[in-house]
Amino acid sequence: MTFPRRQFLRLAAGAATAPAVTRMARAQAYPTRPVRLIVGFPAGGVGDVLARLVGQWLSDRLGQPVVVENRPGAATNIATEAVARSAPDGHTLLWITAANAINASLYEKLGFNFIRDIVPVASLVRAPGVMEVNPAVPAKTIPEFIAYAKANPGKINLASSGLGTVSHVAGELFKLMAGVDMVHVPYRGAAPALTDLISGQVQVMILPITSSIEHIKAGRLRALAVTTATRLDVVPDVPTVAEFLPGYDVSDWTGIGVPRGTPAEVVDRLNKEISAALDDPKIKARFAELGSQLIPMSRADFGKLIADETVKWAKVVKSAGLKAE
Repeated sequence: MTFPRRQFLRLAAGAATAPAVTRMARAQAYPTRPVRLIVGFPAGGVGDVLARLVGQWLSDRLGQPVVVENRPGAATNIATEAVARSAPDGHTLLWITAANAINASLYEKLGFNFIRDIVPVASLVRAPGVMEVNPAVPAKTIPEFIAYAKANPGKINLASSGLGTVSHVAGELFKLMAGVDMVHVPYRGAAPALTDLISGQVQVMILPITSSIEHIKAGRLRALAVTTATRLDVVPDVPTVAEFLPGYDVSDWTGIGVPRGTPAEVVDRLNKEISAALDDPKIKARFAELGSQLIPMSRADFGKLIADETVKWAKVVKSAGLKAE
């Protein structure tokens, strides 16, 4: 059977557009049931609060409830594995943080490969850090602190909110770049570490600026430098670590991911809605109140950030000889 040329072209065009129509229909139909946003931290912390803000925004935009499900444990690995093994249909989302990039090399055996098994959807915010000391420490600047640490090798306690946390690896990176020897003291969370830093049980720590800004203003702690590449508006007179150790740049960051194999049109829909949240004045204001800086990026740029951070922290983990217990 032969077709007239015009009829053939019409049929060919229809065949070509059919997949696009199907993809569009799937995107419009999504989601068909409640969506779970899996968070690897306990309820009540800043990260959990941010996740619930994003969850509520998505609930309103998607027309289905987005339920935040806290699955703490194993430095977010429990939550990540749960998402990596879930159905790739866009109904299970992962709250991604810098911990995911650190864990990739810190843990020798994981039930997933983060880079391979989780698809980046959208970046959200970063939390700038500050290197701070108990006022009893005589150093008032980074150069003075480095000199003090070199004069007292192994006698300065570096607190962190736990093995492999951002506060820990940020400290290890500082030790490597400054060439100083400090004793790492891990805590079960930032709150007890901060308490001991204020009381003088430990001498130095790197924490998100929001966790300690009030203590800094009250003189209970002394800020030596912020950990980001540029100074922060909230403490404009505090220099960056990079002003003394070029290349030092550390912050926690967050975003959303989905299991590998999630349809591209669903990922694009989620990206569109989350990106819209970062343009909303109310969301912007609330994030700012929580001390978080928006980091809107394309999906490709967010993927590059994750890849770059994974490589960066792998070098620190190896150089410092870190291993998860």
